[in-house]
Amino acid sequence: MNSMGEHEALVRKCRDRITRDLKPRRVIHTECVVAEAVALAKKHGADVQKAEIAAWLHDIARNLPQEEMNRYVKELDLGVRYLDNKNLAHSKVGAAIIKNELGITDPEILYAVSYHTTGREGMTLLDKIIFLADAMEPNRNYPGVERLRELVREDLDKACAYSLRRTKDYVESKGEYLDPDTLNALEYCEREIRKNERKPD
Repeated sequence: MNSMGEHEALVRKCRDRITRDLKPRRVIHTECVVAEAVALAKKHGADVQKAEIAAWLHDIARNLPQEEMNRYVKELDLGVRYLDNKNLAHSKVGAAIIKNELGITDPEILYAVSYHTTGREGMTLLDKIIFLADAMEPNRNYPGVERLRELVREDLDKACAYSLRRTKDYVESKGEYLDPDTLNALEYCEREIRKNERKPD
C-alpha cells in the first residue's frame, strides 16, 4: 500500500491518462466504475487503493483504433481470437500498457484489469470487484442489471455467476466466440457458491 500522498499522485496520473486517451462518455463510465469499486472494496475488506487504481485503468485501451489494437495483440502474442475483437482484446492490451507504459507492476491490479471482461478461474476479491463495478455502474442499462445490483448486495460470487451466465447465454445465442475464461470463471464461481452453502452457520 502506498502512502496517501503517493497514492493521490498515482490517481492523478491515471486520471490524466484516461482523460487523454478515452472518449468523454467512456471517462464518465470510468469515474462511475471507480466509485463503485471503492465502495465495494470498503464493504468487503479489499485493498481500496488497488481497487481505485484498477478501476481508473480498466478501460485504458478501450478507445484505441482497431489497427493499433491489432498491433498490440500481435506484439503480445495474444492469439488470433483477439484480432479485430476489441471487446476481448482491450483488457489484455490495457494490462500491458499499464505495466509497460505506466510502470504499474502489481500483479493484483494487472490481473483485475486483464480479466475484467471475462473473469477467470480463481478470481480474487479484487478481480470480482472490478468485474462487477464495470458491469453494474449506474449508467449501465440492460436486461438483468437491476437483478445484478441486488445480487451484489447479497453475495459477490452469486453476482459474478449471474453476470457470467448471462454473458455466456447472450454470446451463444448470437453464435459468437465465447472466451474460455468466461466458462472457467462461471464454473469457479458456482463451485465457490456451493462450497459456501455447505459451510455451517
